[in-house]
Amino acid sequence: MTDLSHFVRNGKKIIGVAANYKSLIKILQRPIPQVPDFFLKPTSSYITQKQPIIIPKGFSVNEEIELGVIIGQNGKHITEDQAMEYIGGYCVALDMTATCRMKEARSKGGSWTLGKGFDTACPVSEFIPKSKISDPHNVQLWCTVNGDPRQDGNTNDLIFSIPKLIAFTSQYITLERNDLIITGSPPGMGPVHPGDQIEGGIRDLITIKYCVAN
Repeated sequence: MTDLSHFVRNGKKIIGVAANYKSLIKILQRPIPQVPDFFLKPTSSYITQKQPIIIPKGFSVNEEIELGVIIGQNGKHITEDQAMEYIGGYCVALDMTATCRMKEARSKGGSWTLGKGFDTACPVSEFIPKSKISDPHNVQLWCTVNGDPRQDGNTNDLIFSIPKLIAFTSQYITLERNDLIITGSPPGMGPVHPGDQIEGGIRDLITIKYCVAN
């Protein structure tokens, strides 16, 4: 059996969820979505701590702190009632987003691939065993840039719960062991630049530190 602690090496998919916090939707003055809005990041966007975030030339990039859900067993047509059984563990992830590319994609109805999937666009923490998070819907996420507070939000503010995300996704895409679902980011995300130091994590559990390459 694959060791889930090596999900970065062995995972086949990174599935992201856009605008999944009620407080963010309120700030954006958008209607509450009726179904999750998913996108994919390639696994080549993974990096682990001590590797730098590299901003592609000409890109403007924001940090977005998120709770990551690591799938523990293959599943298709998973029900919400079954969904928690398919979770193998968790991580903290940064959904690095090229806002310049996203703005262009939204205005022209284009692909999110460059905006979300460039190399180093998915920095993650080490694997967090499922037993370490008793309630994934009460996790306090935080993020600072150069020591200045950026994000501080709780997963109790999610629009679509983790079981809903797993159930909805699995109706269309088979979830496989070591796949990662990043569940959305609370408000406060902002731009980062070469030389910046990003720190974040889950209160009282785990901290990640990443630098943006010069």
